[in-house]
Amino acid sequence: MHSYISSMNIGIIGLGDMGRLYAKAFSKAGYIVCGCDLPQNRERLEEELAPYGIKVLADGKEVSRGSDLVIYSVEADGLDRIVATYAPYIKPGAIVAGQTSVKTPEINTFEKYLPANVHIITFHAMHGPGFQPKGQKLILVPHRTDAAAYQRMIDLFTAIEMDIVEVKDYHEHDQIVADTQAVTHVGFESMGTAWKEAGFFPWENASYIGGIDNVKILTTLRIFSYKAHVYAGLAILNPYARQQVKRYAVSESELFKLMIKEEEAAFRERLYRARDFVFHESRKPIMLNDVVMKEFSLSQNHELQKPNSHLSILSMVDAWYHLGVNPYDNLICQTPPFRLRLGIAEYLFKNEELLEESIVTALYDKTIRGDDLEFHSAVREWSSIIGYGDMEGYKKHFNEVKVFFEGRLEEGNKQSAELIRRLMME
Repeated sequence: MHSYISSMNIGIIGLGDMGRLYAKAFSKAGYIVCGCDLPQNRERLEEELAPYGIKVLADGKEVSRGSDLVIYSVEADGLDRIVATYAPYIKPGAIVAGQTSVKTPEINTFEKYLPANVHIITFHAMHGPGFQPKGQKLILVPHRTDAAAYQRMIDLFTAIEMDIVEVKDYHEHDQIVADTQAVTHVGFESMGTAWKEAGFFPWENASYIGGIDNVKILTTLRIFSYKAHVYAGLAILNPYARQQVKRYAVSESELFKLMIKEEEAAFRERLYRARDFVFHESRKPIMLNDVVMKEFSLSQNHELQKPNSHLSILSMVDAWYHLGVNPYDNLICQTPPFRLRLGIAEYLFKNEELLEESIVTALYDKTIRGDDLEFHSAVREWSSIIGYGDMEGYKKHFNEVKVFFEGRLEEGNKQSAELIRRLMME
């Protein structure tokens, strides 16, 4: 490993949250690291990164000229312009990678501007800036490379003790990530939108007190505590996300129609078919811990708990069935929200009593119907925004909900991080 450390200088273009996180991790592992960012940030970054021995350079030209590995850690919508500007300065034989979460547009950009004599091996860290890289999953995506360059990337991420998952190519990556990220986020964003439109905080409502609902609420707050552009890019730039989000919306709409028409036999038959496909006995269960889930609550009134239809979860399992997706296969690219979503779906569908309560509530309990209508409208809205490719509309919609929950986002983020930690240890 040390022979690679001494011979690989790493340059990071874009020292935002993730860029800085990885710059520090590589430096601590013994690599020589430099980077650049916007001129107005230079002084502040120099102060923060100097103790780590990380040089902050004037621009991407300087970073590219001296680096054996160049990592573009910039927002997806700025990637084309930035790669076009600095690609001519990359050393022959260097490796180029990107940190965007959707690889199709990233690879297209690299192909368009990078010289033929550089390697393209990109990656995707499956965590946010709130987590250190050590022990986290990292997806390594080869595109244009040879065995020696690829090994150097393996060595790099091994040196910072990441859990490396290798996929065949960027198509496979984007297909899995559409499920683990884009559709996962839309489910929770729709819940947040529905609560905002209904005008109540879920922890103050008796239908959202309890194990599964604690997970739903905290994961929703976690998502809205981050930046809108990250989620917009994941949903709109991923060519596989649109069809999967659309399928989720169709599943939700069809189930909602069966609910309001009280067509019990068709509703049950559909859910049981989806359950038997997704939660097949041969699949290794996640087994979320009931005691831990109940512990993490923002509510003070546990004794008031009422049944819930869990329409968001029923729709997800139905969508997996119709897409022919085995979500357990997609755990190779899991994020904490995806693992929690699959975990609560498994918890609901494998608990006969809870599933029965959910079905009866969905069909016959009029007190929850208004909430389900808000959720139905929210899913339709999010699906339309993504279907139109409306990046600005996505950000605006996201930020309106974010403002509604503003006072609890920090606490929700902290609690959800602890919930994730506890449930992952089980």
